[in-house]
Amino acid sequence: MSFPIPNLGDILFYTIVLLVIASAFWVVVSPNLVHSAVSLLFTFFGVAGLYVFLYADFIAASQVIIYVGGILVLIIFGVMLTNKIDDPKLSNQSRNQILTAIFCLIMLVFQLQIIFSTEWFKGILITKESTVNDIGMLLLTTYLLPFEVVSVLLLAALIGSAMLSRKKIQ
Repeated sequence: MSFPIPNLGDILFYTIVLLVIASAFWVVVSPNLVHSAVSLLFTFFGVAGLYVFLYADFIAASQVIIYVGGILVLIIFGVMLTNKIDDPKLSNQSRNQILTAIFCLIMLVFQLQIIFSTEWFKGILITKESTVNDIGMLLLTTYLLPFEVVSVLLLAALIGSAMLSRKKIQ
């Protein structure tokens, strides 16, 4: 009996899946907040890698720019700029870590059971050069007004958060 040799794409895919699962698990169980944030970095990059496997290059780039470049940096700055930091070793003293880890493992088993019991459609793969051109054309023609409204709303939220975070001078 001979086993099929997996190709490089399969090996890379399963490596990324293991990276996402392990780093997401470490986000939950790590007692150190900075270590959790770094693990979240690997989780976000792994999810972006999974988007690349789905031929969703725009969503993968958005994942890296928005979540790694924005949300994760915001979380790290929020942890570092907290007023109650007395020592550089930040830790999370929550007692819910074991319960949360067990819940995450149960959810993982549940999802794996659904994934492996579903009959997935295997059709013809039709790929285009890139989806970025189509999305860019839609953003600059059909959806220009909603795009600009969202940008003004985000600017107002940024100004509001800057005003709320300022110390009052007396």
